[in-house]
Amino acid sequence: MPLHQNPPTLATPPGYTQLVEVSGGRTIYIAGQVALDAAGKLVGPGDLAAQTEQVFRNLDLAVRARGGDVSNIFKLTTYMLDVGGLQTFRQVRDRFIPPGPEVPASTLVQVSALFRPEFLIEIEAMAWLPA
Repeated sequence: MPLHQNPPTLATPPGYTQLVEVSGGRTIYIAGQVALDAAGKLVGPGDLAAQTEQVFRNLDLAVRARGGDVSNIFKLTTYMLDVGGLQTFRQVRDRFIPPGPEVPASTLVQVSALFRPEFLIEIEAMAWLPA
């Protein structure tokens, strides 16, 4: 079972945990998800909120395919074209992963491009499920 911790020696971050320890169970690695629906169609062209929502839907669907849900995610790595959209990202993320003591560890990186020019965001994740 994951152990979430914000050690007192580190700053307490908004919306994520500084470290998560996992043991036992199964670790699921989810490839970077972009704003494509099940048919491969782009959701939300030019709209960061719509794309972020589709990405989190895809992450949830990926974990559900292994018997869990988005609450089983313990690590997120987010790639954005413009971190000026951080507040939009946080608003959508918080609908899928409500703030609290057991939120994922997280990294966010601004990149110059993703693998297709219409994508504004890509997120990869790790999830933990009981054995």
